[in-house]
Amino acid sequence: TFLAGVFLLILVVGLGDVVALIPMAALVAVMIMVSVGTMDWHSITPKTLRRMPKSETIVMLVTVAVTVASHNLAFGVIAGVLTAMVAFAHRVAHFTEVIKVHEADIDRDGNIDTRVYKVVGELFFASSNDLIYQFDYVDDPHNVIIDMSGAHIWDASTVATLDAITTKYESKGKNVEIIGLNQASEERHGRLSGHLTGAH
Repeated sequence: TFLAGVFLLILVVGLGDVVALIPMAALVAVMIMVSVGTMDWHSITPKTLRRMPKSETIVMLVTVAVTVASHNLAFGVIAGVLTAMVAFAHRVAHFTEVIKVHEADIDRDGNIDTRVYKVVGELFFASSNDLIYQFDYVDDPHNVIIDMSGAHIWDASTVATLDAITTKYESKGKNVEIIGLNQASEERHGRLSGHLTGAH
């Protein structure tokens, strides 16, 4: 790629007058052959497309469609990158899981005194939306521990969601303790918690 760029620079800067004499039809033919040689034809065979994730096929189709429609490769690449970002966020959002841990403290009367939840996954705006619905606010005991050692907080919307969870438990007269935050998550949670007004 570097050598091709240097060669093209030499042609344009040093041999511009000579290049101008080449018929446009010949340059078009050269570009077509370059495109044919560059294209990975195996990647668009039906057999390959059936094996590929749908998100990757959609990214490819969006990139090609926007490029053809706008006649601008840059627009196609930007559209493809944005589509890939949305597809990635959608896929990662479903990796978050809330596990109800059965090991809990028992009070003197033999009742469960503490419920422990373990949150696993990457928490950001897409994955934290459903987090608030994963807890049993009514039937949980007086003390609730949310173990975040298997999770990571990436943005403010997750902090707002945790605040909303805490508020819902407190409205039922229950205590909530969030433990296990890694250093980055704890710093973000400490800085933003209580200062956000979530939509939950």
